[in-house]
Order: sequence, then C-alpha cells, then structure tokens
Amino acid sequence: MRGVVESRQNRAGWAFVAPALALIGLFFFVPVLAGLFLSFTDFDIYAIGRPDTARFMGLENYRQVLSNPLFWQALGNTFLFVIVGGPLSVLTSLVAALLVSAKRVRYPGLFRSIFFMPVVTTLVAVAIVWRYLYHPQYGLLNWALGAVGIHPVDWLGDPHWAMFAIILMAVWKNFGYNMLIFIAGLQSIPEDLYEAAHLDGAGGWARFRHVTLPSLAPTFLFVGVMTMLGNFQLFAEPYVMTQGGPLKATTTVVLLMYEEGFRWWRMGMAASLAFVLFVIMLLGTLIQMRLQGERR
Repeated sequence: MRGVVESRQNRAGWAFVAPALALIGLFFFVPVLAGLFLSFTDFDIYAIGRPDTARFMGLENYRQVLSNPLFWQALGNTFLFVIVGGPLSVLTSLVAALLVSAKRVRYPGLFRSIFFMPVVTTLVAVAIVWRYLYHPQYGLLNWALGAVGIHPVDWLGDPHWAMFAIILMAVWKNFGYNMLIFIAGLQSIPEDLYEAAHLDGAGGWARFRHVTLPSLAPTFLFVGVMTMLGNFQLFAEPYVMTQGGPLKATTTVVLLMYEEGFRWWRMGMAASLAFVLFVIMLLGTLIQMRLQGERR
C-alpha cells in the first residue's frame, strides 16, 4: 500500500514539473544541440534560405579556430578581464557589503540602493558617462591626473590601457549585485560566533579572519563562479565602448563570435567558438570548485 502511494506521489510530482521541463528542453537543450550540430558544418547566410547547401565539415571549424591568431588574442583579452576584473569585483563587493552591514551605518537600505543602482542602469547610458570620464582632454579622470602632475592618458585609444578602462567601468557597474549576495551571507553568520571570539580576546581583524571569512566560504564559491562565468561572456562593454579596438585590444571571445556569426554570417564558425568557450568555462568552474573544496 505504501509503495502505491509513493508511486502516485511520484507521478503527481512529475506531472507538475513536466511543463517546466518541456520548456527547458525546447528553449535550452534543443538550441544547444542545434548549435553543436552547426559547429560541424559551414552553415552561412546562403544556408539560411537553403539549409541543404550546408556541408558537414567535421572538426575543420575547430581547427581553424585554434589556428586563428585573432582567437588567441581575443582569448588573452578575455583572460585578462577574468583574472583582473574578477577578483577586483569580488573584493569591491565584499568591502561594500561589510561597510553597509556595519552597525554604525545609518540608513543602510539607502546605501544598498545607491550601490545597486548601476546594476539596473542601462549599459548605453553608463557607457556615455564613462566615455566622458575617459575623454583624453576633457575627462574628469585625466583632469585628476593632471592635478597631481601626471600627463593625460588616452584610456580608450591606447591598446595598453583600453582593457583596464573597461575593467574599471565593468567593476563599478556590476559590483552591487554581488554586494547583495555578500550581505545575505553576512546576515546568516550566527552572532554567537562573534561573541565567543570576542570573549576569547579576538580583535576586529581576528574576528574577520577566523569567523567572517570561513563562514562566507560557500558565498565566495557562488560569487566567484558566477563572476567568472559572467566575465568570460564579456561582450556588451567592449562592443559599446570600443567596438573591439584599438588594434583588437578589447576584442573578446564572445565579441569575436558575434562578428563571425552576425557580421560575416559564418554561423558554423561562430558555433564552434561558442563551444570552445563553453569548455574553457567548464574547466574554470571545476578548478574553482576543486580549490574551494581544498580550502574548506
């Protein structure tokens, strides 16, 4: 009798989740499989009208991707954004969360709203403001540098500085999202731990090091993985700010994929770029989870 009841409950549960699973399969798995199939063909603009003209290429697209110097340059730019922008974004989010969560801060909700405001602001508006800030002659940033005797920098026109300028803008725009996650993690830490550490004579830095940071380990894992995945998919910032220039210094893998697919209409090549990036992101996620597990 118990087995019959459990069987009915299982069927009822599957009936409830079946519509959601169907939608996920239709709008996620089917496009992914279609993209994987395209990556083995030379599907282009002509094949859109006549799919039968697309030829099966095997691994040729992947060979061309891996032998393309522009791909390696774009991958290097992407890794630079991930390695520099990722930790900087996480650190900025943590500091903001600690400041907002401090007991001495009045009106914490107001500061949370202010810090989160750039996240919900459209990128085009943000880009316009930051382009003025980065202006080589009239920008506020160069004005500040000139005040201390430093020559102005062409932030978006110099290949050595363009990616760092985009990193700074991206960190400012997106740190508010991770800040809210860190605030939730800080609020979940029991006060008993801080009281016990205080009774043992631990100061503020010791409590932060031995109580706050270990308790935030799961939050760090989630924020780190999500930030890394988002940074690997960098597209909008360089597309709006520099269009991949100067001298391809801000061209990323996703921007290169966009150009291959929607500028040159080489859909097969764009799909192969997408799956190469997927493998890299998967490896990065596994490495982060492995390192986090060893620390814990």
